[in-house]
Amino acid sequence: MELTQLEYFLEVARTEHLTKAAETLSVTQPALSHSISKLEAELGVPLFERKGRNLQINRYGSMFAKRVEKILQEVDRGKKEIDECANPESGVIHLAYLNILGVGFIPRLIRDYQRANPKITFELTQGDKGTILERVESGYSDLLITSERPASEAYEWIPMISMPLYLVVSADHPFADYESIGLKEITGEPFVGLKDNCGLKDSLLARVHHQNFTLAPTYDAEDLPTVAGFVAAGLGLSVLPKAAGLNLEGLRWIRIEDEGWAWEVGLHLKKERFLTPAARNFVSFIEGQAGAGGSFSA
Repeated sequence: MELTQLEYFLEVARTEHLTKAAETLSVTQPALSHSISKLEAELGVPLFERKGRNLQINRYGSMFAKRVEKILQEVDRGKKEIDECANPESGVIHLAYLNILGVGFIPRLIRDYQRANPKITFELTQGDKGTILERVESGYSDLLITSERPASEAYEWIPMISMPLYLVVSADHPFADYESIGLKEITGEPFVGLKDNCGLKDSLLARVHHQNFTLAPTYDAEDLPTVAGFVAAGLGLSVLPKAAGLNLEGLRWIRIEDEGWAWEVGLHLKKERFLTPAARNFVSFIEGQAGAGGSFSA
């Protein structure tokens, strides 16, 4: 059963005349007659009583017409909703992002974009790296802002900001008065790490391996604010970016002397994913900001 068949059927039901209905629909009378006959054959009952070129809808046709009218109304509503969602000036952008970015970075990004595009709205999802990647893979979110470059060639990566990483200790730690430090000095110190669902963990482990020193993990926290809380309580030290929501009372931030210790945040963009005009414009905005030297603020 095709949508066109249903539209043809309703017009014939309204006019009860093949010729008039064919003219209204801009189809030939034989084509219209064939469509109605095919629909009746599929349903297994006649929908009209035939009197030459005139038709009279019967009880089966009346029953069916009520349902078809509702179906076509819902289809029209669906088309309008999609049009509103995809409209480049007033559409909806479905964006997923890491939890920690929701404290400062994402609100500022949306604020800056909506200043120039006030009718655009955002459907937001935040979570750990696995949760938000699954949202994009399943099609519920179109775009993903995270701190880990894509491992799959199915994604593009648009860097947005790069923040230096710091060694973080409690105020009463022996390192608390240091202005800078080489990370080999922390070998054997109790270290507050991250569970696998946090985007920063893989970056930290890769840098530790590359610079040939070891960590002594004491706790593995679910997220960066929890890491900051454990460090502030004196339960170990860690490495964190100076992101909003992490600068707790009782923390000391020490510059890392080793090269390459930075936390990069960027946009994951699935290459084959359909993007609405609204979403494409947002991607262009991010590309423009990144190309202008990175005017995003952490």
